[in-house]
Amino acid sequence: MPNIVRLMSPSSLLGAAGEHYVMSQLLRRGLIAALAPVGVPTADIVVTDDIGDRACAVQVKTRRQLGSDGGWHMKAKHECIRGASLFYVFLSFPNDVGALPDAFVVPSTVVADVLRISHQTWLARPGRKGQPHKDGEMRRFLPDYSHLDLADTYGPAWLEPYRDAWNQLRADASGGLST
Repeated sequence: MPNIVRLMSPSSLLGAAGEHYVMSQLLRRGLIAALAPVGVPTADIVVTDDIGDRACAVQVKTRRQLGSDGGWHMKAKHECIRGASLFYVFLSFPNDVGALPDAFVVPSTVVADVLRISHQTWLARPGRKGQPHKDGEMRRFLPDYSHLDLADTYGPAWLEPYRDAWNQLRADASGGLST
């Protein structure tokens, strides 16, 4: 049997599947959605209404149901990326390939705040052996930050209002994006 060279990593394929899943959800809801050009730093998908005068951008974060915290990898830069018309869609694909992913549509301002607050809280706490945590580029966007004593604001159900909240991406009659 000949050796097969993989041109794309499984994570790249999963990311592409996530982007196409989000595009299909938007198109099914009557929005115009297209992949952003390669290299656009903050958007994977550009969304507009049927007459093209209202637009928003979507960044898709995709994961498989692996790991114990149920979260998504982010970077320090995401603490500063804010825009009234920029949204993240966090997808969690189940291990069963026939099942649909969980989808959370979250405004970028919420994502930036959660990442900043949770990371600052983590930095302020000592590590396992009492040592200070070292700051770095990586962040985790989690469905539950109770382990950081943030359960009052970001506990087990904090992300639920954003589950399948596709309506946030639809322009409202007043000219702004509905929230």
